[in-house]
Amino acid sequence: MLLSVDNLRVSYEKIKALHGISFRIDEGEIVCIIGANGAGKSTTLRAISRLVPVEAGTNMTFMGRDLLQYPPDKVVSKLGISHVPEGRRLFDNLTVMENLRLATFARRDGKGIANDRDRVFSIFPRLSERQHQKAGTLSGGEQQMLAVGRAFMSGRKIMLLDEPSMGLAPLLMMSVFDSLKEINREGTSILVVEQNARMALQFAGRGYVLENGRVVLEGRSEQLLANPRVKKAYLGG
Repeated sequence: MLLSVDNLRVSYEKIKALHGISFRIDEGEIVCIIGANGAGKSTTLRAISRLVPVEAGTNMTFMGRDLLQYPPDKVVSKLGISHVPEGRRLFDNLTVMENLRLATFARRDGKGIANDRDRVFSIFPRLSERQHQKAGTLSGGEQQMLAVGRAFMSGRKIMLLDEPSMGLAPLLMMSVFDSLKEINREGTSILVVEQNARMALQFAGRGYVLENGRVVLEGRSEQLLANPRVKKAYLGG
């Protein structure tokens, strides 16, 4: 098992965001978490990345290591957990190349860095064309490509993706998800949270449905796509 989350509880002051959710990801998998706004999807990813405190009783392990023993920067540099946050959070005043270079701050393998940079440009040719352009001047789709590319450059073992389809036109959204599948085929596990439930379930092999901070359904993607409750709540019938 690559990532194990057990009894994850998070509160924002007196408001309970997550009520003890549990899930797992095996190496090489693509897993999605779907749910409405406010269900706790983003909080789940932020907890794994150690960006929000968790409550007593929470257990999270990654490759057998206790995640709770790692601060956020070490989650990336020591464990290889890359987080693509909602809204991309790029350095707008830096170029595409500078954003990619910053992602390698903890790496010492120069040849590996160069190979990963070339791979990012082959997966996302538009980034190669715009490598000297400032990130803030890119289109929404190009910014999403750069956010994924930056996560790729960090030496990732798993990518956490928060609403990667947000604000993208359908064709561009499909292009981004096709690129993510290519990255997965090369060995990177993926955990994606999405409001676009149909897209997420078509992309992932397994999924979890989160409602009001609780996992209410889980299963293979084809099972969830056929589930009447999922159809009614998230698939428009």
